[in-house]
Amino acid sequence: MIIYLFDGSFDGLLSAVFDSFARREKPDALLTPDGSLPLFYDLVHQVETDSDKSGRVWRKLTKVITASARAALTSAFLTDNPEFPILALRFISRAVTSPGVSVETDFSDPAVLAVLKECRRVRGEAHRLLQFVRFQKAADGTYFAMIEPIFDVLPFAVNHFADRFSDQPFIIYDRLRDYGYHYDGAELKRVVISSDGYHMQTGLLSEEIMHPQERLFQDLWRAYVKSTAIMERLNPRKQRQDMPVRYWKYLTEMQK
Repeated sequence: MIIYLFDGSFDGLLSAVFDSFARREKPDALLTPDGSLPLFYDLVHQVETDSDKSGRVWRKLTKVITASARAALTSAFLTDNPEFPILALRFISRAVTSPGVSVETDFSDPAVLAVLKECRRVRGEAHRLLQFVRFQKAADGTYFAMIEPIFDVLPFAVNHFADRFSDQPFIIYDRLRDYGYHYDGAELKRVVISSDGYHMQTGLLSEEIMHPQERLFQDLWRAYVKSTAIMERLNPRKQRQDMPVRYWKYLTEMQK
C-alpha cells in the first residue's frame, strides 16, 4: 500500500497529482495531517506543496475538462469526507491522461460521482448559509453575525452579502474555523478576531455593545415570526429538515 501525505490544501492536492506521475506511482490513500495511517503499508511519501507543480497540473486541467467541472472539483474539495482527496487525485489523474475523452460525464467512475456528490453537499451548505445568517447591529453601526457551517463555505457566500449590503459595514465570523470577513462599505477583508468577549463566545451581542434599537428590532422580528405561524400546521420534523438545528442558536427567531 502506498500512502501520500499532504497539507490538506488544494495546491497540495495538485502537487500530489504531479508527484504521482513523476514517481510513477498510484497512491492508495491521500491523507491530511489529521488522517491516521493504516496499520500496514509499504511506502509513505510526504508531498511538498509546490506552486510550480500545482500550476502545471491546473493548466493541464483547464485544457481537458470544462470550467463547470473545475468549479465542481474546487467546491467538492471543501467537503469533510476524508475519502475524497484520493478520489479527487484519481479524477484529476484520469482527466489529464485522457485528452479528448469526456471524463467528467463518465458517471460509472466512482471518482466522478464523488466529485458531483460532494459538490452538491458543499454548495447546499453555502446556500443554507445565505438563508440562515442573522445580523445584529452593534453600537458603532457594524452588523455582526456568527456562523458554524459544516464546510468552509464562507468564501462562497460573503460576496453575496457585500453586494446585498453594499453601504452597510458588517462582520461575518466562522467560529469553527476561527476567521471571518469584515466589510467596511468599500472593501472586503479576511480577519481573525482575538477576543474572549461575550459576543465571541455566544455569537450574540451583549447589551453594552448592542445598538440601542437592536433589541427592539429583534423583539419585532420574533413577534412577526410567531404571528405568521399556524400552530395547527406545525411540523417539527419538516422544520428541522428545512432549517438544520445547527443553525438555531444564532437565529434571532429561535432566541427566547
